[in-house]
Amino acid sequence: MSTPVARSATRWLACLAWLLAAVLLAGCGVNRPLARQAAARVALERPQQLDCTRSDHCAIASAYAELARRARSDSRAEAPVHYADALEQGNEALLLRVHLIRAARHSIDVQTFIWAEDDAGWLVLDELIQAARRGVKVRILADQLFALDDVDWLARIARAHANLEFRLYNPTFDEAVTQPVEFAASLLCCFSRFNQRMHNKLFLVDGEIGIAGGRNYENRYFDWDQQFDYRDRELLVIGPHAGAQMQASFERFWAHPRAVPLTRLNDVNARIMREPLAAQDLAMPAGVDAARIEALRRRALDATALAALARRMLRIGVVDYFSDAPGKTERADDPALRALTARIGGLLAQAQREIVLETPYLVLSRPARKVFRALHQRSTPVDVIVSTNSLAATDAFYVYALSYKYKKRYLRGYGFRIHEFKPFPADAAQFVADYDALSGGANRGRYQRYAQAPLKRSGVRLGLHAKSLVIDERTTIIGSHNFDPRSDDYNTESGFIIDDAALAARVRAAILLDAAPQNAWVIAPRQRGGVLARINESIGDVSTALPLFDLWPFRYASSFELKPGCAPSPPDDPQFYACHEDVGDFPEVDLPLKTIYTRIVTAFGAGLVGIL
Repeated sequence: MSTPVARSATRWLACLAWLLAAVLLAGCGVNRPLARQAAARVALERPQQLDCTRSDHCAIASAYAELARRARSDSRAEAPVHYADALEQGNEALLLRVHLIRAARHSIDVQTFIWAEDDAGWLVLDELIQAARRGVKVRILADQLFALDDVDWLARIARAHANLEFRLYNPTFDEAVTQPVEFAASLLCCFSRFNQRMHNKLFLVDGEIGIAGGRNYENRYFDWDQQFDYRDRELLVIGPHAGAQMQASFERFWAHPRAVPLTRLNDVNARIMREPLAAQDLAMPAGVDAARIEALRRRALDATALAALARRMLRIGVVDYFSDAPGKTERADDPALRALTARIGGLLAQAQREIVLETPYLVLSRPARKVFRALHQRSTPVDVIVSTNSLAATDAFYVYALSYKYKKRYLRGYGFRIHEFKPFPADAAQFVADYDALSGGANRGRYQRYAQAPLKRSGVRLGLHAKSLVIDERTTIIGSHNFDPRSDDYNTESGFIIDDAALAARVRAAILLDAAPQNAWVIAPRQRGGVLARINESIGDVSTALPLFDLWPFRYASSFELKPGCAPSPPDDPQFYACHEDVGDFPEVDLPLKTIYTRIVTAFGAGLVGIL
């Protein structure tokens, strides 16, 4: 029972919060006179002269441009031709971006969720500015919340060149950088809009060479971070049909009212008006590894090496690029605004034999749970193999805690075979050998993943960030969609859907490699031990069903490590427990506080699924 003092304190805190929101709201809104002045100054001061007078704007020769010409020439309206390849290695994905920027002849459009002020972020921005200066039209659209929180950078970008435009999606309080107080106020005053983010990732050159998937612009997505790198995946697609779809999607976001030019943001405008003209260049920030950047730039000009990479491209037919609409949350019941989300659900429901799924966050939306339950209840259940993060590998322990809460549901209710990625997987040589074995030797030596990351306990930790599906060894989905409630209901997402057996085989092999015993733990039921075990399981079921207070510490499932000399086997195999050692709920997690926090979120976080 609350005391008068407690009730008074609660009312006082509530009033203070709303007062804070009211003060901030009173000061929000575009400063229109300042915006007009800044726009006029930018138009006057930003350079318009070009570094190149050739019609191709001095684009370098590229085997990828030749593939684009070939796809364009061979395509028919009823039979489009595309070339495609999955980008598994981060350093290679960055190399290709720099190469394609330099090979661009007319236009470059970039859409992203995160853009950091580190080596990779600066390198790509600088290359884009150089492309603009030689005559290529460059447009960048980044979600405001996690992109370039340095107002100095943004002021310089706004005036870099007349051929470069930069917009931020869904800015808070008409500013580029959200301060902590503004962040708190946005949760109070306008949470629904603040919670909707643009999670799309797209890199499109000349309207026909595109990259989409999970990578943002930050060192950790390109194997360049010294503490934590992502295992991610993108698809590089070349061809007119998918190119037109990518272009149309970008145009729709670019024209949306939530895509705001820098000259309409109050903090950027204020900096523009007081910054001298001489400071327009985007100088390399302190701490950047200049030697590493220059080495990659030299490789981007190596025609022989890039031609070898281009020869990996598969010639395929139809490729579809899907994207949710920028107004996705404005009309929640309109399926036309959720193109990618709706398409994924339909394809899953049509699966006949097998689904191979990779996601960093195994938290399913209600529609997804319904689909997987139906697939498991068939007379011949669909085999579902899941590769996801362990607590030791994840970048979001609070999301992992929600997955941890529902492991029994995943294992028994949906029949999932779950493999949780280790923070220090096997060395690069073993990855290559296993990939070759899984591919039947057809792609020998194709991937040399993690070559940039030392794999010792004191080295760089790795975590999954790839979002991929392979259905019946035929249909492949690669994009930004995490297959979770946030991707379904709040964020806008994008990605490719391809019906091609050869590409599916490549991606399936890569996911199964991440799930291999040397790289992941198997999640399986604990060995049952009589009446006490059954009582424990019953109590656990009741605790899990509660929306709050899921505090029962003894869970249904655990993590298992393959014993030396044993062959891998699924949990329903009679030899599983003889060949696998139970290594506990959170293997390789040494911090007691992290396990405590995980259990707290498990107990109290069920209602936060959509937000997290």
